[in-house]
Amino acid sequence: MARPVAEVKERRQGAAPPTKRTVERILKILAQAYPDARCELHFTSPVELLVATILSAQCTDARVNLVTPHLFKKYRSARAYAEAAPAIFEQEIRTTGFFRSKTRNILACCRALVRDFGGEVPKTMEELVSLPGVGRKTANITLYNSYEIPGFAVDTHVARVTNRLGLVDTEDPDKIEEQMCRLLPRDRWGQGTHLFIFHGRRTCHARQPSCAQCMIRSLCPWPGKR
Repeated sequence: MARPVAEVKERRQGAAPPTKRTVERILKILAQAYPDARCELHFTSPVELLVATILSAQCTDARVNLVTPHLFKKYRSARAYAEAAPAIFEQEIRTTGFFRSKTRNILACCRALVRDFGGEVPKTMEELVSLPGVGRKTANITLYNSYEIPGFAVDTHVARVTNRLGLVDTEDPDKIEEQMCRLLPRDRWGQGTHLFIFHGRRTCHARQPSCAQCMIRSLCPWPGKR
C-alpha cells in the first residue's frame, strides 16, 4: 500500500469527510459485484476457524486450506491441539510460514481454551483477545463467521481498500476498525469486511490495481488510480 495515509490526508485538505451514505453506496455496488463474498477459510467448527485464522497470518487462505484438512482430521478438539507435540505440529504447518511462532500460539491458545473455557471458543471480544495469539482481527473473524456476532475485521486488504477509498486516514488496524464501525450499521460490519477483502483480492491489488475494471472507480478519490 503506497503511502496511503499521506495520500489520504493530502486529498482530504478542504474536503468533506466520508459519509454513511457514501459507504452504503460502495457496499451496495460491491455486493452486486461479489455476491459470493464470504470467509474463504475452510472450517466446520469455531475451533477449526480459530486455528485456520491464526495460520492465515502472512499466508494466503488458499495455502491454509491445503494444510488444514490433515490438521482437522488429526486434531478434533481444542484438547487435541493442546496435547500436540510442538516439533511434529511445526512440520505439519510448515508451509504456512512462521511455523514456529504459529505453533506456539495455536497450542497455547488451545491450552487456554481447555483451561479457561472448557475447550469451547468463547463468544465475546474480551474473552477471545485474552487467548494467546488472538488479536482483534482474529476475534472479529471468529465472532462473525462462527457465531454471526457482528465484527469488522481489518486485514491488509481491508486496510488498503478503505484507505484508498478515503474512508479512513490511518494504517492502524484498531483505528480503522473504530472508524469503519462508526460509518457502517452494526449489522453490516461482518459482510462489509468480506466485501472489502474480496475487492482487495480481486480488483484493488496492492501493486497493480485493476482500476480500469473497478466498479467503484467513480467513488474512489485515490490519486494513484489509473
